[in-house]
Amino acid sequence: MRALPPFLFAGFLSLTLLAASAAAQAASPKIVIKTDAFQPKALTVAAGTRVKITVANQSGLPAEFEGKDFSVEKVIPAGTTLPVYIGPLEAGTYHFFNEFSPSATGTLTAK
Repeated sequence: MRALPPFLFAGFLSLTLLAASAAAQAASPKIVIKTDAFQPKALTVAAGTRVKITVANQSGLPAEFEGKDFSVEKVIPAGTTLPVYIGPLEAGTYHFFNEFSPSATGTLTAK
């Protein structure tokens, strides 16, 4: 069996890494905290798997991403982005909110 020429091997490797990176990004949903609101207000994740959600606080105040239905509390300082790990969750709908601004609410649906 002959080895691939270096330029073909490099191209194949680049495509493989790009595909893996795209899959990792697709698997990590993002929530943005604006003043008194989450964007998006609803997320859907896979049931039965541990999920990393990236939470970006774009407000000028600290926020606390909290879900009593799925036992998570994470303070997100103003202007920062942090990962929040959830699950694995059973299929269903779960609620989350900003402890520091309770009018900011959202839902997480595990399917």
